[in-house]
Amino acid sequence: MNIPSSPSEGRPTTGEPVRLGALVPLTRPGWTEAGRHLLAGLELAVGEINGIGGIDGRPLELVVRDTAADPARAEAHVDELAGLGVTAVVGEYHSVVARAVATRAEALGVPFLCSSAVLDALTDEPAEGVARLAPAQSHGWRIYADFLLRQGRNRIAVVAQPGVYWASGTRVLRERLAPHGGSVLTLDANTLTPEALCDALADHGATALLLLVGHPEPAVPIVRAVRRDARLADLLVGAPAGQPEFPSWAVALGEEGAGIPFLRYLPERLGPLGERVGKELHERLGEAPSFVAFEGWDTVTVLAEALRSHGTGRAALASAWPHVAVEGTRGPIRFTRTPDIAVWQWAWAPVQVADRDPAEPGRLRTLHSG
Repeated sequence: MNIPSSPSEGRPTTGEPVRLGALVPLTRPGWTEAGRHLLAGLELAVGEINGIGGIDGRPLELVVRDTAADPARAEAHVDELAGLGVTAVVGEYHSVVARAVATRAEALGVPFLCSSAVLDALTDEPAEGVARLAPAQSHGWRIYADFLLRQGRNRIAVVAQPGVYWASGTRVLRERLAPHGGSVLTLDANTLTPEALCDALADHGATALLLLVGHPEPAVPIVRAVRRDARLADLLVGAPAGQPEFPSWAVALGEEGAGIPFLRYLPERLGPLGERVGKELHERLGEAPSFVAFEGWDTVTVLAEALRSHGTGRAALASAWPHVAVEGTRGPIRFTRTPDIAVWQWAWAPVQVADRDPAEPGRLRTLHSG
């Protein structure tokens, strides 16, 4: 199903709305910039769907809840939304939160389309009602490891905070690099000061430091310390989780935040649909949209097609995932069963390694595509 170039070409909607629960991190300690971009994409697509007649004449309605990166809070929201009669739940950025949402939604029989979380084990057991647009962490982080190898960086140090997402990423990197003679040293972000971290990096002879930590703390002081340490002038600093994607990174770090490769889920060039949606997202956000905003738009567009083709009942919608075929902003979207992934998965969204151009930190450039 292709969205018309302008939502004003459509028809008014009437009747009882089709309600979707939208889970996004809008307050700290959640990554609020990601939440704002995700919500902008969701809301833009809902407006466009309603502009062309909604779901068989019924308007889509988002019921938004703030997860604040808290799994328990998110589970409670799923319970509440189920009681409110939502047809499905969409969204979420933080992997540990999305995992809690997926497990609870599947238990309640509420379909969940995960927009942006990448943890491979989104559920422990196969889930019929859960689907995901974002690529699995193992897929994207292997591409990042391949980029490091191409750059001749195989003596890797990671500075990490505790957590299943960071631990999973470290494991992916280690498994990908080891057959090529690479090594991964793990340093504890919670016990090392930035200065002590620099000493450890210099002693180890690391060729790259990966930031598996939150932003702005402790990422910003770590980057400042490393950039200002003459012993580490040749060290590549990377952030595979995508921290440099958002404008606050450039505001906090300026030139020191440039040249730090990160993962983003966009093609090298957007097609006409992606270009059109990107311009509208830019107007809505007042800044360049991140890949997360595109994930939000694609989420609602996929769900609208599934609702039109299979109906608005929860059970019918849960059975729709393997039959959906939609042109998204970043390419054709279909869901399949993928080895070691227990949910319906788009395999795969395009993956880039990008950074902020040292010559122009406000500009993002593509370094590697997978």
